[in-house]
Amino acid sequence: MTSVADRSASTTARKAPAKQVRLRLVYVDFWSTVKLSFLVATCLAVAGIVAMFLVWTVLNSTGAFTQIGNLVSEVAGSASAFSSVVSLTNVMGFAVVVALLNLVVTTAMGAVVALLYNLSVKITGGLLIGFTNST
Repeated sequence: MTSVADRSASTTARKAPAKQVRLRLVYVDFWSTVKLSFLVATCLAVAGIVAMFLVWTVLNSTGAFTQIGNLVSEVAGSASAFSSVVSLTNVMGFAVVVALLNLVVTTAMGAVVALLYNLSVKITGGLLIGFTNST
């Protein structure tokens, strides 16, 4: 036999539904986006320079550059200065130039994306983001 109290206790033991909040992103601050994209670009530039140094170190220590230099001299028929082209100073100089260009382009692209998003919000109404409180 079940009583009314047992039935009401079983119905109240259920979890309360999770609360939801829906927010609409209607504006992205331009300067904050530029600063964040500059920070991300700086991190990518440092990572790219370190990666280029590590790749050059591994290829140099395995003797890949000497084998490629021998192959180029056999194909070209004359002694080439391949090892001078892929010296550490040349490779790191190239890596720094590419990193600086990437830094400028990534920062500019962050600014352009923020500007385009702020302009497109007038047409689309913004991005709807939902948050749920799961306890």
